Amino acid sequence: MEHGSSGLHAAPPSAMRQRVERLVREAAKFGAVGGAGLLVNLGVFNLVRSVTDLQVVRASVIATIAAIVFNYIGFRYFTYRDRDKSGRTRELTLFVVFSAIGLVIENGVLYTATYGFGWDSPLQSNVFKFLGIGIATLFRFWSYRSWVFKALPQETPAQPPAQPVGRPHAGPVLPRSHGRASRQRVKQRV
Repeated sequence: MEHGSSGLHAAPPSAMRQRVERLVREAAKFGAVGGAGLLVNLGVFNLVRSVTDLQVVRASVIATIAAIVFNYIGFRYFTYRDRDKSGRTRELTLFVVFSAIGLVIENGVLYTATYGFGWDSPLQSNVFKFLGIGIATLFRFWSYRSWVFKALPQETPAQPPAQPVGRPHAGPVLPRSHGRASRQRVKQRV
């Protein structure tokens, strides 16, 4: 063993840990774009409600569509920029389909609160719009990452080179915690 070497090598992160770290990074980027999209959605919703006489759910649908356009740009060019870009038509079609389902989820919550329970004050409308966005966001995160922005296949790491045939075996590698006597016993056996 070389002087100054601890004998320990940093183990590469486990495959599970790498997957969790990638998922956390992806969720953070998704959240950043989604948070900006939330501001677009609520901003357009309240603007349309204040300057038009549209019904609450119609104003919400307009706002949701504006947020969907904003989010597609953010997801494609920020969150999922490293994903497969070969099938843009397929990607955009699936994005629109899953976004439409999210639109129905989001505005279904608002519709139920407004017309089912009569909760239609500006504050109540914003609360239920926000709640609908939250529920639809869970669906969108799952569907976008699973179906729309497909991950590129993982590259398999290169195999370590095989030990040359004529090279003598160096013997067992013992952890540094074994004392000198243990190492000497192993050397005597080899």
